[in-house]
Amino acid sequence: MEKDGSNAAMRFLYGNPLGRMTVNAMLFLKAPKVMAWYLRSPFSKGMIRRYIRKYDISMKGYPRIGYRSFSDFFERRNLKNRFDGAKEHFISPCDGHLSVYPIEEDSSFAIKGSSYRICDLVPDGELAARFEGGTAMVFRLAPNDYHHYCFIDDGFVHKHHYIEGKLHSVQPVALAAVPVFRLNRRVYTLIETENFGPVVQIEVGALAVGGIVNERENESVKKGETMGHFSLMGSTIVVLVGKNRMEIRPELRNALKGGVEVPVKMGEWIGVKTGE
Repeated sequence: MEKDGSNAAMRFLYGNPLGRMTVNAMLFLKAPKVMAWYLRSPFSKGMIRRYIRKYDISMKGYPRIGYRSFSDFFERRNLKNRFDGAKEHFISPCDGHLSVYPIEEDSSFAIKGSSYRICDLVPDGELAARFEGGTAMVFRLAPNDYHHYCFIDDGFVHKHHYIEGKLHSVQPVALAAVPVFRLNRRVYTLIETENFGPVVQIEVGALAVGGIVNERENESVKKGETMGHFSLMGSTIVVLVGKNRMEIRPELRNALKGGVEVPVKMGEWIGVKTGE
């Protein structure tokens, strides 16, 4: 019932003219900043138990009490990242609902009715051109997902590039109504991987608070190590891989047909190396 109510709210906000006016007013009045202050304050601790119950979150391995705020609870860290270690296996960087889109030779791809070019997400024409004909993977994190993310391979992580933007929802109804990934707050990072060539990872913030915290840059990294985390409801990761570098596992590819989202876990094998 709660899930149905949440979906109904998103349909109103993004499928109704009055709802879209409401979203714009929220963004104009800086409502996300007020919400962020509250969620980082001790006053928000009462939300934790309700949130765990509402989204049926497993707290195995985590304390249920002792959090200073809702933010403190939301950013809890699992120190034992489990991942597929085979070097030819491409792993999911996070928990989430995966969808996969081909990048055309003109560097465009379509998500839920909105057309994007790589330069919409990565405003560096030379870098964007490296992914023509490749693959775009979108990982939409749900409230009950673990909101940390890891490196998908050994390699070198370059500087993180922050783009200030709005904080629209990334629910499918919002994706169909506005070009979310072109408008939203995001951070993009080039990772030179040992087995899959250059990879760009983009973390996208969402309604209503989109904190993105990347912990390492300009250094060598190992597969499965923590790259960063979302704070306060951050929501989506987009990964760009070059042409002929990897392909999605056959059974997963079949499940993804028709634009269907498939749940995956951080460290899960989702693709395989195909060439140089």
